[in-house]
Amino acid sequence: MQSRPGYLKELLPDSAPNQPDTLDALFDDIREKMIPGVTHWQSPSYFAYYPSNSSTAGFLGEMLSAAFNIVGFSWITSPAATELEVIVLDWFAKMLKLPSQFLSDVPGGGVIQGTASEAVLVVLLAARDRTLKKHGKKSLEKLVVYASDQTHSALQKACQIAGIFPENFRVVKADCSKNYAVAPEAVTEAISIDLSSGLIPFFICATVSNKPCFLRVQTSLN
Repeated sequence: MQSRPGYLKELLPDSAPNQPDTLDALFDDIREKMIPGVTHWQSPSYFAYYPSNSSTAGFLGEMLSAAFNIVGFSWITSPAATELEVIVLDWFAKMLKLPSQFLSDVPGGGVIQGTASEAVLVVLLAARDRTLKKHGKKSLEKLVVYASDQTHSALQKACQIAGIFPENFRVVKADCSKNYAVAPEAVTEAISIDLSSGLIPFFICATVSNKPCFLRVQTSLN
């Protein structure tokens, strides 16, 4: 480690400066104070968490995005940005050979989320609301979620936000001798036990890949 918790507070003033500084002084501060505390995600020698994901094309795209300063939360706020998102996500779905339900010309389609954790929460909320419409709002305490013991903690946090009871979060043990796969029989058994107890299984989170970057596939049960 090149730094320790709280190191930067010792190097910067207690309050914001009243006068501007020179650009040279700013870059000196970046080199001497900031870079020692930066985790270099883009380094080819960095293998923790997720692999580096920036590119020259992405860098140029960020510059254009900053210049336009688009607020694209609806079509009327930026027609081009909204329509480009829809078109590119359709391209992506076709590249992955996803079913037609994932395309924008039928009920469904895709949307870009800010983080993987945010995406897990959004899809969990969608599955929860669909299930509650079918079984009634008072059924929240009966909803059950299933995941592997290799699943990222983001799912448990999403369950807390969504109001899923902690005791209804099922962890299915992965088999390390089979590349940490979860046996379908184990999931089926867990679901059967919950159904016989009057609970409502509604969400399975499958963690695919044993690499630092995870692909999470969520599906709600009918």
